[in-house]
Order: sequence, then structure tokens, then C-alpha cells
Amino acid sequence: MVAPQRLDFGIFMAPFHREGENPTLSMQRDLELIEVLDRLGYDEAWIGEHHSAGWETIASPEVFIAAAAERTKHIRLGTGVVSVPYHNPFHTADRMVQLDHMTRGRVMLGVGPGALPSDAHMLGIPAALLRERMNEGLGIIIRLMTEDEPITYKSDWIELNDAQLQFKPYQRPTMPMAVASTLSPAGMTSAGRHGVGVLSIASYAEQGLMALKEQWAICEEAAADAGKPAPDRRNWRVVMPFHVAETSEQAIADIEEGILAWNDYFVNTIGSPANQPASSGREMAERLRSFGAIIGTPDEAVAGIRKLQEVSGGFGCLLGLAHEWASWEKTLHSYELMARYVMPQLQDTLTWINRSTAHVRENKESLIGGATAAVLKAIGDHAAKQHEKGKTTPTVEVATDGESKGA
Repeated sequence: MVAPQRLDFGIFMAPFHREGENPTLSMQRDLELIEVLDRLGYDEAWIGEHHSAGWETIASPEVFIAAAAERTKHIRLGTGVVSVPYHNPFHTADRMVQLDHMTRGRVMLGVGPGALPSDAHMLGIPAALLRERMNEGLGIIIRLMTEDEPITYKSDWIELNDAQLQFKPYQRPTMPMAVASTLSPAGMTSAGRHGVGVLSIASYAEQGLMALKEQWAICEEAAADAGKPAPDRRNWRVVMPFHVAETSEQAIADIEEGILAWNDYFVNTIGSPANQPASSGREMAERLRSFGAIIGTPDEAVAGIRKLQEVSGGFGCLLGLAHEWASWEKTLHSYELMARYVMPQLQDTLTWINRSTAHVRENKESLIGGATAAVLKAIGDHAAKQHEKGKTTPTVEVATDGESKGA
């Protein structure tokens, strides 16, 4: 396994909001969640683009990122993802470069072919063309952001004449980029061909988890075929749902009702072949746990993430699939538990603290003995000086912790 020394953490926010909820308040809650994650030290948040089906309700990740950037200080913000075939690549490049400057280099570009068939249908784009156009459009976006000469290009859906952006990206040579990858090889192939990162967004399906190691090999092969450097696993982001509580039983109880409704959306609204009906929320939770989803205690979360690293061969960032399986308060508590007890174990932030604690514990007798002797000497020296001056001093009793007490 080739794992980075520090595993980054973030979220992949589609988002998922149940029908019947106030959409204005839902988006407000999404922004508030990003603020909380920024304070808790999460590294990244990726925001999706969808236009139908009623649950995934952010139409423009760029607009959302602009608002979120003004409310946060550190967290990096990515499009998760821009559906490239829906837009002229020039517009995508131009808007992302603007965001790059507005955020002083905190944006990332995630791209994909478009997740919902209903979106492509409304736009009159045949499903068979989506992945091909995504790959073509990404190539144009990269050229616009990195090449010095104007670009003239024409295909069946793109026409550019002496096209050039007005200024370079804030991040040089350009912002971090990643391609969404599910079960097909298309995403990994495109990422390797263009020399960008990967967003593995189907890892919590049985086929997705088992295919992770094989899919990275596809990315490596595509990079080699295109004459690109070998892809860096630090630029591989794996999406996995998580909900953490003090006990496993509590974690499952928190999400039973919400996870069943979430699964129903995939099964009965969009007809996802990767999802199957479940008789209860507990059954759904246990099924996801068997596929690698992190539902349980902080210790179980650490073990689950390490297993995921082993299965995949190593990756650079774990993105929790943002969901509303539990109440707002319990959801925030889960993110806090991850930040306090799980992330430090995967980021090597505790080894020196543990080393210092162990050193003091192992040497406490000699350390406190030396401190006690120093206190006694100081008292004795002071008493001697006072005696020389013909003065008396109070009797002082020294406690075992080295602190002096007046008699």
C-alpha cells in the first residue's frame, strides 16, 4: 500500500434533500455545514450540479462556492462536479478562473459527464455522447487555462474562434482538477489521459469498493498511453458515507429513518441500478457497512478507513458523502467526532503528543523529585538569608507535588 503520510478529509455534497422540505432553508443549511467544516479543520468540500429529480438541488456549484468562500477561511472548494457536456467549455474555464481569484486559490475543478439522465434529456443530449463530450470538453478547458496562444476549435458541439481567457488562473500552472469516476473505466481513463486527479464517487457500492484497485490501474495505463507522468495517489479522492456516534448502536439508530428515504430516492425516483430496495433502515445501514461505509464509533471509523486504504492501495483524501440521514444536531456531532478522534489518527498529528505524554509518565518520579528538591533548596536559601538579617521566616511544609504551603 502506498498511502500518504497525511490523509485529507472533506465532503462530497450532491446535496441530498428530501422532497417536501423548504429548498431555501436546505441551501442555507448546506452553507452552514461548510462553515462548520471549515472551523473543524476539514480540508475540502465538493459541490454538485443537478437540474432535476427534486433531491439534488444545487444547479450551479460555482454560485454556491462563491457564497461559501465568503463565509470560510481555509477549506478548499471544488465543483463536484460540473457536468461538462451541458456547457460551452469556454464558460466553464472562464468562471472557474474568476472563482480562483475571488477565493485567492481555494477552488478546484471537478468534472463529469452528468449524473442524471433526466438532466441530459431536458437538454437534448443523447446519453451515448456524454462521456465523449466530457473528455473533449475537459481537454479544451485545460488548454484555455494553460496555453499562451489563442485557441480555434470546432466540433459537433463546440466552436471557438481565437478564444483566450483574459487572465491566468490564480493557482499556477492551474487549479487542482479531478474527473468523476463511477463503475465504468471512462472517468479513470480521462483522468489519466489529461493528467488530473480522480473523484471515485461509487466506492460505497459493492462493485465500486472491489473495483478501486483495478480502476487505479486503468488510470495509470491511460497516463502511460498518453505520455503523461504516472498519476499521484495523493490526487485520488474516494467518496464514502459516514455517520459516527458514541456507540455502533447509536450510530445506526440515528440514521435508520433517513437512510431508508435516501435509498428510496435512488431506487424509486431515479432508478439507479446500483441500489436495491431495503425492508428497513437498519438493513440498509448494515448493507452499506458491509460495502465499507463508515457507520459506528470513532475507533470503528479509523479501522474502516485503514481497511479502505488497504483495499484501494492508498489514496489522498476521504470525502464523506454529505447526507441528511440524521437530525441536524446529530449530523454535526458526527462531523465533530470525526474531526476530534478520527482525523488525527490518519493525519499523524498525535504521535508527538503521545511521545511527550509517555516520556513524562515514565519519568514522573525523577522529574517530580527534582522539582521537590529545587523547592526545598529555594526555601532553605531564603531562610538562611533571613536568618543573617536577624529575621525569622514562617515554617513551610512541602507537599509531595512540589508545591509549598504555609504552616
